[in-house]
Amino acid sequence: MASELLSVKTKKKIKKSKLKIKRDITGWAFVIFSVGSIGLFYFYPMIQSFLLSFQSGTGSNLKFVGLANYRRLLQDPTFLTATKNTLLFLVFQVPVMVLLAIFFSALLNKKTLKWKGIFRTIVFLPSVTSLVAYSIVFKYLFSNNGIVNKILMNLSLIDNPVLWLSDPFWAKVLIILAITWRWTGYNMIFFLSAIQNISPEIYEAARIDGASNREQFFKITIPLLKPVILFTSVTSTIGTLQLFDEPMNITRGGPGNATTTISQYIYNLSFKYTPDFGYAAAVSYAIVILVIIFSIIQFKVGGNDRD
Repeated sequence: MASELLSVKTKKKIKKSKLKIKRDITGWAFVIFSVGSIGLFYFYPMIQSFLLSFQSGTGSNLKFVGLANYRRLLQDPTFLTATKNTLLFLVFQVPVMVLLAIFFSALLNKKTLKWKGIFRTIVFLPSVTSLVAYSIVFKYLFSNNGIVNKILMNLSLIDNPVLWLSDPFWAKVLIILAITWRWTGYNMIFFLSAIQNISPEIYEAARIDGASNREQFFKITIPLLKPVILFTSVTSTIGTLQLFDEPMNITRGGPGNATTTISQYIYNLSFKYTPDFGYAAAVSYAIVILVIIFSIIQFKVGGNDRD
C-alpha cells in the first residue's frame, strides 16, 4: 500500500514537472521574439558602437587605438563648443519648460475655466507636429524679413530686424524658444494627470484651515508633484542632451558653430566631414556619460522621501 502511494506521489510530481516545463516553453515562445529583437537591434549595436569607439579608420581598415579617441575629445575645440552649446540649451530650456508646463497644467485644471478641452489641445498640439516641418516654419518666421521681425517693428519694439539666424546670441535664443514651444505641452500632460489624481479632500482640509489658493499651490500641489517634476526633468535633460533636429533644420549649427550640438557634431563626423566612425562613437558615449551624470545629480537633488 505504501509503495502504491509513493508511486502515485511520484507520478504527480512528474506530471507537475512536465506541466511546469510546458508552461515555461509556452511563456518563452511568447517573449523569445521580442527578447531576441531587443538584443539584436538594441544591445548588439550598443556593444558594437562601444567597441568601435576604441578604433580608428574607415571601412575594413579599422585599427585599435585604445583611449586615443577619448583623449582627443578633451582637445577638440569643436566638441568642446558643441558641449558648451548643448549644456547652455539644457540649463536655460529645461527649467523654463518645466515651470511653464506646471503653470499651464494648473491653469487648465481650473473647474471654472470654459473650453478647457480646446485650450489643452492648443497647448499640446506642438508636441505632435513634425520636427522637421515645425523647424522649417520657425526658420521662415524668424528670418530677417520674417513675420516676427515685421510684427516687432510694427509695434515699435525694435528699429532694425533682429538677426535671429545670423547672430550667435539670437540664434541660441531661437533654438531655446523652438524646443520650449515644442515640448512644453508634452510635459504639461504629465503634470495635468498628476494634479487630477490629487485628492480634493486635501484641498478642502486646507481651505478649512484658512489656506489661500497660493498657499495650497506651493504647499500642497508642488510637493505632491515632486515625482513628476523629477521624471520630466530627467527625460527632458536626456532629450536636450540628444538635441539634433532644431539646430540642424533651423540654423544648420550656425552661425559658425554657435548652435552646434553634440548630436549634430556626431552626424557631421559620420556623414559630413571625412567619415570617422570610431571618433563619432566616442563622442556618442560622451552623451551617455553626461546623461548618467545629470541623472544622478537630479535624483540626488530631487531625492526620495521614502527611506
